[in-house]
Amino acid sequence: MGVLDGKVAVITASGSGMGRASAVRMAGEGAFVVVADLREDAARETVDLVEQAGGKASAFTIDVSSVDQIDALMASVDADHGRIDVLYAHAGIPGASGLDVTEEEYDFAAAVNMKSAFFTLSRAVPLLKASGKASVIFTASVTGIVGSPFSPLYSLTKGAVVTFAKSAALALAPEVRCNVICPGPVDTPMLPLFFGRDPGTDVKPLMKDFLERDVPMHRPCQPEEIAEVALFLASDASSFVTGVTMPVDGGYTAR
Repeated sequence: MGVLDGKVAVITASGSGMGRASAVRMAGEGAFVVVADLREDAARETVDLVEQAGGKASAFTIDVSSVDQIDALMASVDADHGRIDVLYAHAGIPGASGLDVTEEEYDFAAAVNMKSAFFTLSRAVPLLKASGKASVIFTASVTGIVGSPFSPLYSLTKGAVVTFAKSAALALAPEVRCNVICPGPVDTPMLPLFFGRDPGTDVKPLMKDFLERDVPMHRPCQPEEIAEVALFLASDASSFVTGVTMPVDGGYTAR
């Protein structure tokens, strides 16, 4: 018996990193996981990992910045399952650094980080209510809680996700719980992008200095550590937890 036995979980951006780790972990606890990702091959690789471990999953290719494609995802889940018990809106990108960004760069970051979070939830509401006891999880960032001088645009978009999750928790209670995970530095392919978005930058010393100076645990988080928090928020272990912003940051925001 797993803590998510019989549940249907939909996880965006689950073709790699934290999303993949969460898909594997939730499937390992009995959930059927819909692995939604921009890259079809990556989504299928996650499904393969789930199935190799004895779990069940399906792949769905999606660009979360497209509302039409979000609608298609929800229609597919409705046809196959009729409900969503766990919705993990994990998709996000670092976006351009600094304040000198183009309108196109702004629009792209806003579409992936903010627009997708809003419409992924709003289009899922009927399926979440069909569950009767659903959990929604968003991924924001510690820079959505505290400022970042290097990525104001990322902070803007992720700060919006934090307040959106709180508002959604109020709007959808008591049938649907909504919480947000705010990772600190996580050991995924995206991490170096935060330290060296200019071509040719040697990011290793920059990352080492940041971890030693600003992260009390002196290391990056592992994707599996985010997955454990996501599992907690997805399960009945957190049945009275809603509207919560949960940093998973090695103490970064404790200062």
